[in-house]
Amino acid sequence: MKDALFYSPEEIAKLLKISKGTVYELLRRGDIPSYRVGKQIRVSQADLQLYMHASDLPTKPPNTKIQVSLEKMIIENQGLIICGQDIILDILTRYLEKHNPMLRSLRSYVGSLDGLLALYKGTANITATHLWDGETGEYNIPYVRRLLPGQRTVIINLVYRTIGFYVAPGNPHAIYDWADLQEPNITIINRDKGSGTRVLLDEHLRNLNIDSRNIKGYENEEMSHIAVASAVARGMADVGLGTEKAALQVDEVEFVPLSKERYDLVLYRNDLEKSNFQTLLSILNSAEFKEEVDGMGGYDTARMGEIIAEL
Repeated sequence: MKDALFYSPEEIAKLLKISKGTVYELLRRGDIPSYRVGKQIRVSQADLQLYMHASDLPTKPPNTKIQVSLEKMIIENQGLIICGQDIILDILTRYLEKHNPMLRSLRSYVGSLDGLLALYKGTANITATHLWDGETGEYNIPYVRRLLPGQRTVIINLVYRTIGFYVAPGNPHAIYDWADLQEPNITIINRDKGSGTRVLLDEHLRNLNIDSRNIKGYENEEMSHIAVASAVARGMADVGLGTEKAALQVDEVEFVPLSKERYDLVLYRNDLEKSNFQTLLSILNSAEFKEEVDGMGGYDTARMGEIIAEL
């Protein structure tokens, strides 16, 4: 082992006697906190021990001092901690390190609400978010105001994504709108609480005065768009909600578009003056980065790098 304080996914698999695939699933779900150092994923010794002994000490609050101190250290040394789950953020991290090999950047794979809270608590300095507000019909701005009260922030567009339903080929249950989800013969697969997709569903249900208890499968959750699409493809559910990009990656799934969502980056205004954040802006406005994202399909980069709001 190269570093006694940090483990690779392969090393964790050997220690826990589980497959690498299971380890990556635990990391993706956030059951074991992880950090991205360059192109490598690493887990701290303290976080691994907490996971291994969680069942032994169910009432003991987690000791996150080592984790928080690492995050603080990275931020104080002009490093970047980027929250969010879309693969575009991994590509962005690669571009940042390409432009500045000395830059230390970590990825935190959490949902939109948790990302904004991490920004507020100072354990992240950039977060991606796609939170729709049912009262205003606006993305992100209302949530940034509520969850980062009194903070001077900037919201910058990353991409627009098409959001819709995953259904079986041919859409046998004729699911086209939100109200169709309450039909008694339809089972859904939901996203986890805190994700932008879960918020979108719940806000539409509230606006339509639909009781979630009347939706079969509402309590069944998955942690990613791919997992939701896969559940529909395998017949575990009749419908799920997610991005068009994930539908393109899963066979035996048809996509029913509903709307476009704005996927933004949120950061503090004062940070824009720092060199690493200037590098970030230059990448977002570069033809090279936009062309790579466009080539992936499923994304609209027309407003990438544009400042949406200064709060």
